[in-house]
Amino acid sequence: MSDLGQQYGSVTVLDRAPEETGLEHGEKVASRREDAASPGGPDALKYYLREIRKTPLLTFEEEQELAKRVARGDEDARARMIEANLRLVIVVGKRYINRGLPFPDIIAEGNLGLIRAVEKFQHQRGFRFSTYAWWWIRQSIERALVNQVRIIRLPVHVSEAVNKYTRAVRNLTLRLGRVPDAQEVAREMRISVHKVGVVSQHIRDVSSLDTPIGDQEEVTLKEVLSDENASSVNSHDDDRRQRHILEWISHLPATERKVIELRYGLNREDPQTLISIGKQFGVTRERVRQIENQALDKLKNLARNRNIVLNDML
Repeated sequence: MSDLGQQYGSVTVLDRAPEETGLEHGEKVASRREDAASPGGPDALKYYLREIRKTPLLTFEEEQELAKRVARGDEDARARMIEANLRLVIVVGKRYINRGLPFPDIIAEGNLGLIRAVEKFQHQRGFRFSTYAWWWIRQSIERALVNQVRIIRLPVHVSEAVNKYTRAVRNLTLRLGRVPDAQEVAREMRISVHKVGVVSQHIRDVSSLDTPIGDQEEVTLKEVLSDENASSVNSHDDDRRQRHILEWISHLPATERKVIELRYGLNREDPQTLISIGKQFGVTRERVRQIENQALDKLKNLARNRNIVLNDML
């Protein structure tokens, strides 16, 4: 991922994703995540960018050890892993500037994707976390951009309520480490649970961006909107990186290649679960796991024979 060596403002981002604010005590984690979710105006954003430089990089070994602890439910390790990759969110997020969301909101949405990546990362595969997290961060930001299009369709007063609801859910998710329920959202917004239900219903009532369009129903409106808006200055870097990865896995048999594409979200989609992939292939989740492991072993052998570090490719 050579494009991780780019800069945003005064923040230099290296090949391995650096850490965030570097606050050390567990009792400060919740407020730190909430601050990270909304860097605020220009001064707050400058301060945020300056602060996230202060935490040292994680080595691959440290990354693996933290991931093991996260898998055991260690909240301190989870917080550290999130902190260790906030600058990766900046690198991904700057590609979406001038696309309809203020940059602080882009950062906030990217941070949500980062949290999801930390929770779902499987260290046993031996891959770099930054490569895995890249996709979750990007998908989270792009989903927020699409949702912004949905909000524009609503009346102004409803749009404002939806925006407040979205911010409340986002902040609570960061604070609690999970998706909040209706009562928690109501307390955060200082409105009744009934009103929370009304707002969420407005969101559901908007025409679905996942509705298939066209005769073959293979393309969704969300995909069309995403493609039309994908003209950032650095988008060709993503495309080039995507082509390299897809070329690399083209050495695999068709079934193994498809499983890897689905598991890692290599075709511009969210990474899928073993169960979801199993349903598509008509096999058990355990069989999908076996196919995935076979494919990874083959890729590692190819990498070893060609003197290539597989972690740099996937």
